Amino acid sequence: MATFTHPPDPELDDRVARIDPAIDLVAEIRRLLHERDAIFLAHYYQESQIQDLADVVGDSLALAQAAARARKQTILFAGVHFMAETAKILNPDSVVVVPDLRAGCSLADGCPAADFARFKAQHPDHWTVTYVNCSAQVKAMSDIICTSSNAVAIVKAAPRSQKLLFAPDRYLARWVIRQTGRDDMVFWPGTCIVHEIFSAQEIAALQVAHPGARVIAHPECDEPVLALATFIGSTSALIDHVKSSSTREFIVATEPGVLHQMQKVAPGKTLIPAPAQGNCSCNECPHMRLNTAEKVYLALRDLTPRVEVPEAIRVEALVPIQRMLDFSARDRTPPAGD
Repeated sequence: MATFTHPPDPELDDRVARIDPAIDLVAEIRRLLHERDAIFLAHYYQESQIQDLADVVGDSLALAQAAARARKQTILFAGVHFMAETAKILNPDSVVVVPDLRAGCSLADGCPAADFARFKAQHPDHWTVTYVNCSAQVKAMSDIICTSSNAVAIVKAAPRSQKLLFAPDRYLARWVIRQTGRDDMVFWPGTCIVHEIFSAQEIAALQVAHPGARVIAHPECDEPVLALATFIGSTSALIDHVKSSSTREFIVATEPGVLHQMQKVAPGKTLIPAPAQGNCSCNECPHMRLNTAEKVYLALRDLTPRVEVPEAIRVEALVPIQRMLDFSARDRTPPAGD
């Protein structure tokens, strides 16, 4: 099975190695957050220590909303690059830093702006709904941005007469089509390297071993995995479902970092990470896991690496992002599930 590796960053490795081992990282991070007038945003897929240090932990929609509300000189974003770009688009006057600039996204990398522009040109009469997992350049070419929390509601709200193009995740697109009946929707053929690796066969074997467990899954998973799930939803919807359900045992098909928050809100329940093909640890996002507490400390101390978005692209990308935020503020549709 292929594995994903990042290019080395000797300079960053050296900075990490030179951190005084006597430093209390937690205390220093909290001190620097105050000193830098910073807000610390972290995705659910981060390691548990980072989640516990963050001011806001959430999925892509919640973090975009938090970034839109931020009135801080500094935004520290522990997630992946496109999330920090969104924060910079919404806060052009703030310094936006990330722990490790190499933390990208297979969906964003698999949808280059030039290729997407050519794809769009082949469908000139289509309205473009773009998943937030994409670059600022691709966002700038979109009509509205969505997340897995609101993709179904956004597509449902579009007039049936309006042709739609969805990018960049084909599995999320197929799930949205199933939920909305928009089988005419054209979609970009991208996938998430984490969610496509789950094994339906090995999940089924887990069900035999745990007959009382319910499978819950993120809609970025492939159809054979979704077919086994009793609930499908965004990361935040999965957490809410575990909390509210009377079921005591769950097989969770998404990045296992989310189990930390699930255990917090439902401490008496049994959570089983869904296995990847070959029972490897490939369901841990290699991009998210680049971020560490040491790198968080360095980012705050040195205010680097910084995320910048060219102003022309920022202005264009802000329009579809703001449409998403405005839509989500109006829409109160609960997350879809089985």
